[in-house]
Parts: sequence; structure tokens; C-alpha cells
Amino acid sequence: MFQFFFNYPLAVYRKGTLVLASGWPVWVLGVLALAAAALVAWLMMGKSFPRPRMLALGALQWAALALMLALLWQPALSVATLKPQQNVVAVVVDASSSMALENRIGEAKALLDGGLLSRLRAKFPVRLYQGGRTLARVDQVPAKADQPVTQLREILTAATAESATLPVGAILLLSDGADNAGGLDSDTMETLRRARIPIHTVGFGTDTISNDVEISDALLPARALPDARLSATVTLRQAGFAGKPARITVKDGDKTLASRTVKLPDDGQSLREVVEFQAGPAGARPLRIAVEPLDGEANAANNALTRLVHVEDRKPRILYIEGEPRWELKFIRRAAELDKNLELASILRTTENKFYRQGIGDPKELEHGFPDSIEELFRYQGIIIGNVEASYFDVRQQALLKEFVDRRGGGVLFLGGRAALSDGGWNSAGLTDMLPLVLPDRKGAFHRDPATVELTAGGRDSLLARIESDPQKNAARWLSLPYLADYQEAGTPKPGALVLAELKSGAGKRSPFLVTHNYGRGRVAVLASGGTWRWQMAQDHRDMSHEIFWQQLLRWLAGETGGRVSAASSRTVFEDDPRIPLRAEVRDMNYLPASDAVVTARVMGPEGVADEVTLRPVDNSPGSYAAEWKADKPGSYLVETTARQGGTDLGRDVLTFRREDGVAENFRTEQNRDLLERISAQTGGRYWRPSQASALAAEIEYSDAGISIKETRAIWNAPAAFLLLAALKAAEWLLRRKWGAV
Repeated sequence: MFQFFFNYPLAVYRKGTLVLASGWPVWVLGVLALAAAALVAWLMMGKSFPRPRMLALGALQWAALALMLALLWQPALSVATLKPQQNVVAVVVDASSSMALENRIGEAKALLDGGLLSRLRAKFPVRLYQGGRTLARVDQVPAKADQPVTQLREILTAATAESATLPVGAILLLSDGADNAGGLDSDTMETLRRARIPIHTVGFGTDTISNDVEISDALLPARALPDARLSATVTLRQAGFAGKPARITVKDGDKTLASRTVKLPDDGQSLREVVEFQAGPAGARPLRIAVEPLDGEANAANNALTRLVHVEDRKPRILYIEGEPRWELKFIRRAAELDKNLELASILRTTENKFYRQGIGDPKELEHGFPDSIEELFRYQGIIIGNVEASYFDVRQQALLKEFVDRRGGGVLFLGGRAALSDGGWNSAGLTDMLPLVLPDRKGAFHRDPATVELTAGGRDSLLARIESDPQKNAARWLSLPYLADYQEAGTPKPGALVLAELKSGAGKRSPFLVTHNYGRGRVAVLASGGTWRWQMAQDHRDMSHEIFWQQLLRWLAGETGGRVSAASSRTVFEDDPRIPLRAEVRDMNYLPASDAVVTARVMGPEGVADEVTLRPVDNSPGSYAAEWKADKPGSYLVETTARQGGTDLGRDVLTFRREDGVAENFRTEQNRDLLERISAQTGGRYWRPSQASALAAEIEYSDAGISIKETRAIWNAPAAFLLLAALKAAEWLLRRKWGAV
């Protein structure tokens, strides 16, 4: 119908450029149009009917005159057309397993074999391809969708590369838009645009999921200490099961580490739940996070994800300095000794110039008191400062404390006490910017009065303050803990600091109890009391609240402190993508960024895979090194990264990752129409639904890719132009009849 009124298909108007075939100057047309307007105005001025009616009739008369003048200039469309039988059309069929859902591959085959291929072949040589991880030439349309991976980036890049040896006029992609390589980045899209080959996409599959529960993501820490309490933040989405219960599980092999029953959200909505579990012994642990399938669920393959946690076999070492004999030191040491994955060395000042050491590794450790050198202090991963005044530390030691957090990436915990925090002069020392609070500008903030502790909203969500596994029971457990015999007014939390718990004195006054924040590469916390020992002494000897809290706090303090070499990757599980980005942060012997190191990664994987990769410095990021390695085989991998500077060995670090194939195809199974439309729009093609694709062959013809010619198609003689002229005059006549102005 469109072609009947406008002479040509809509594609000609979409692709063509308007030109005037008469060759006469355009400015003459403009002058004549203005003259026509003046003539109509002059003729209408002598009429006696109302002004609005006069304006309406005059506008219709001028429009008719202007249209006739425009037709005299012979408007036409200049459009590029592909030369018949001289340009290849590449037809790419997505044959990945997601195309098997809803028989999408069958629908694509029916569309092509049902006439679309024959219409294309009538005008162009057609090359047929199958898409999966790579592009493969095939003789007939695939009948099965059995490819485990879809990587549109590789497929389309390979298809456009054909233009180097063939005149490719267009690419036709039949797909559901599922892509396992993270979509098409800006560099890939720019490559496709530069090829100047229009990519037409035909989308298959429904736009929304139905009768399905899917785990969208599961976030876990990449590393942990043995037996650490960890949490998995699981994101679910569902359709068709609103309000129904579902059970989330975390499993290590056949062993269930944790489970939680949740109520599913409304259709199309996401739900985020936190499931806690114990890390277990050292080793690389592939954990399966799953939602148990529900009755009537259409796709149970997207109910589970695998995540890898590297439980490191190491013992962080913590230094605790205490200014006077206190019960707090004794009970903190007892809690640390019960944790076989922590080491605590302590210095207790017994008199002005004497101190008592415990937990030392050799007789020379701490023999001169608190360290005053990088070599000695940076051997620890965490530091606890008890009831010690700031003046006890000289200027160099205070500077080292700051560098320990900022440069070393260590953790420092300040405890309350009669000579601690503001009462110990820490509010005027050179470390105030390192603290998570602005300390009171006065002394007398320490009180030997009872106070109870209550978790804040942030504390209820934090594993650091988790004594009981259930969040509600945990909050109640904190309220039931024995009162503290002393507390300290710690001041005002800084922006970005996290207050996990508050003190409530007998007078009802509240103040921060446990506050943390990040500083530089490390962490700093303040615990505004020296009396948590009462949580053990005032309860049954079997109660482990005190031990659990302090073990978690000590692990938080030192567990994330790395060495001179810290290896990392973007994630721990790579699904259907063999490209593995490796990265390392390297520090010299003084923990300053080492930009001249030789960094090597040894990769060991399944079936005897062994390789060595050299990491190169990252521009504008001192101390950072990166490389990309290809892991073709699925399975678990171990990467040992080492660094040397000159003849000095700076250290090593180990990371693990896992490669899986045929997983991502089960997720996000609805059609990714946004991606398909973006590919078409940015390459000069068009997105089509299968029901519209019958017009595809005619659309592809109009393109300047490959071998093409420019044609001028006249539109001045289109029936629509004369119908419009007739409509303008008919409208004028009808208005004149209605208003009696004939």
C-alpha cells in the first residue's frame, strides 16, 4: 500500500536523500513561495468575512500553490542500491542452546526456509553461517541449537571481516540476543561501524520470562581465612510465583553449608537475600548457590550459580600494645588463642620503662618495645592500641602507624581507656585524620560507669557484629549481653565511617561504641571501652559471645592485609568466556609502588595445563601490572604470581578461578531486544520481528556497502503528491461552502 501511494518501498525513503532533479536554484523556489504568500494575502485582504476564517482559507490556498511550485522543481530521492548478484549477504543463525527454548531455532529455520532465503538468493549470493563461540560456515540452516556459548562480539567481528576479501552488502543476524561475553563494548561497536556494513537483526523469543525463578547474581568474597564466617548476597528474580516460598542453599559438594527460606517478590521484581555460612578449611572451594526448583517451573537450569572462594592457609599476625595491666588484654588473648588461624603478639607496659612480651616468635621480637622501623612493624597485619597515651609513641612511630594503614594496607584498632583516645591526647596527635571519629576536644571522656551496647542498622547487617547467625536473634543477643563496667565518649563519626554499635549509659545518653572506616589501603576502628571482658566473666563459662566477637574483629582487622604482591582477577568464575584478565599490585621493600618489577604468573589448570604469563605495567597506575590469558579448558585453575625487583624477590601471591561452559545460556533467557536494536541502529541496519521479515530482502537492496550504484528516484509524480493537492483544494472548497464564502 505504501509503495502504491509513494512509488517506492519505505526503505527507499528511509535510506535515500532528498534532491531536486530540475537543477533550478532552490532560492528561486523560496522567492516564488514568498511571492505566492504575498499574492494570497493581497487577494484575501478585500474579503469581508472574519479574520480567522480568512487566515484558514489563505493558508490552504498558499499551501496548494507552494506544493505545485515544489513539484515543478521535481523532488526526487538519491539512494544507493546494491548491484544484483554482485554483493554477498551473510546470513548468521544463532545456534546456541538458548535458541532451543520455545523452539526459537525452529522458528528461525522456518522463516529462512519458508521463502526468505529464496528471496535473498534471487538478488544476492548468500553465505550461510552458524554462530556460537565462533562463526562457522554451513550448507543449510541449522536445525539444532546445541552450541554451548553465544559470543556475538566474535561472531559479528568475524562476519564483517569477510568484507576484506568479498563485497559484503549486508549481514543478517537471527538471534535471541543472548550474549555470554558481556555484550558488545564500545570498541567492538566502533569496529562494526567502521566496516560500513549494515547489520539487520531478527529477534526471537519473548521479551519477558514466565513461570521461572532465576538467580541473577551471587556475591561472595574471593578470599577468606579458614573457618571464617562469610556471607553470600544472592539476587533472585521471578515471574509466576509471587508470594510463594523458596529455599536458598549454599553447598560445598554434597555438604549443605547454609540454607534460608524466603518469600518471592512480585512478578518481574528482584529480591536480594544474604545467606551466611562458614568458609571451612583451607583450599579452593567451588560453592553452589541455588534455589530449589518449584513445581511448574519452566527452566530449572538457571536456579544455581557456582562461585569460588579461595580459603587461604595463612595466619595473620597482630600486635597488641597495652599501657597497663587490664582484664581486657587477658580475655582478648584467650579469644585469639582459641582461633588457630590467628597469631597475637602483645606488649604490656609494666612500669615506665619496662614491658612484658607474650606470643613472640623469637627472643628478638619486640625486644626494644613498640617497633620504630618499617621492617619490624610491617611484618604484622594488624595492630591494637589499648590504654596507651599518644605521647608514648615518638614522632617516627606515629608516622609509621599512619603508613602502616595507608601504605601497608594494615588494620589498626583503638580501644577505650583512662589514657586512651581523647584522654590520652590522641585528639591532638598527628594521626587524627586516620581515625574514624572526630575525638572530643577535652579530657574526662572516660567513665567508670555501667553502659549497655545496642547494634545500629549497619551493625545488624554486618558480619563483624554477628554473634548469632539469625539477624533478629543476633540483635536480641547484643541487648542481653552484660553491661560494660566502663565506656568512653568517642566523639562524632566522620562522613563515610560506619557505626556498628552504640553505647547507652545509665542516664540514657548514647554514643558510638564500635566505629570503622577505610583509610588509604587499610582499615581503622575504634572500640570505645576497655570492659568487654565482662561479656565472658558475667556469663556462663560455656557462652562464647565474647570469643566469637573478638575473633571476628581480629580477622576483620588483619585478614584483608596483603603482602607486597597482591594478585587479582575481575571475578572468580568465568562462564563461557575463555579470556582471563590477570592483574597484580606490586610494592617494593618499603611498600611503595614498584613500577620497575618483573612480574610473572604461572598458571596451572585441568588436564595438565601449565603456562607462564608476563604481566606488563599498566599506564598511569604505578605498581599495577596486567595481562590477559586464555583458558580454553573448563575446570579450576591456580595462578601463582611472583615479582622481582633487580635481584630482590618481592614476594608471591596465589589466586584461583574456575572456567565453565554451557552455563550462561540458561540465564536471562528472554530476548535481549535492546542489544539487537542497538547493533542494527549503530550499523545502519534495522531490527525486525519474524512476522515483519518478509520485507527484509527489499530493505537489504538499498545500501552503499559492497558494490553499489547511486540512483535518483523521482517522487514528484507520486500519487500521494496529487492526492495531497486535491485534499488541500477540497478542504478549501468545503470550508467556503460551510462559511458561505463560495
